[in-house]
Amino acid sequence: MESESRIRLARRSDASAVRDIYAPFCESTPVTFEETPPAAAEMADRIASTLETYPWLVCELDGEVVGYAYASRLRKRRAYQWTVELSVYVAESARQSGVGRALYQALFAVLERQGVRDAYAVTTVPNPETERFHERLGFDRCVDFPAIGYTDGDWYDVAWWRRRIGEKASDPEPITPLPALRERLDDADWHGLLRSDGNRRER
Repeated sequence: MESESRIRLARRSDASAVRDIYAPFCESTPVTFEETPPAAAEMADRIASTLETYPWLVCELDGEVVGYAYASRLRKRRAYQWTVELSVYVAESARQSGVGRALYQALFAVLERQGVRDAYAVTTVPNPETERFHERLGFDRCVDFPAIGYTDGDWYDVAWWRRRIGEKASDPEPITPLPALRERLDDADWHGLLRSDGNRRER
């Protein structure tokens, strides 16, 4: 059976679906060190505040949100404005289907147009599936922090991964906030950034 998927900007109204995807990672895994899932209202605020500057994308499969990915500023000081941290989460029902890859590829495309130069991902390790995922998408493993986080009765290592997004100029322009970029692009250009090769999938 063919399934229709699309990637689009998140909305506040996606908060409940996003929370439902995220909550199991908080409740039953050490993947995120956030131990209590945020309420839907808090998730809506996170989406809205992120979209003031950076992309927060969701993937819909047959009209249902099955994954999301977003970028956030790595550090607050001006010198870090060209560097972001990424997060991606996929519902159990949609894993191993290319949703995470499609979300990240769309995220890379938008960030490059914004003028972002580097993206980092932070992962709890060992997690072979996540490690392979980032390697396949061109991330280099930069550093491991041993036993840096304590959760669920144990100490966990954390790895930092880096992927280059754009070339580094000697005098870079400030990044373009997402709303300004969206306003600058016509619909065809915008949807071209979000389009993936896997718009039609089999399940």
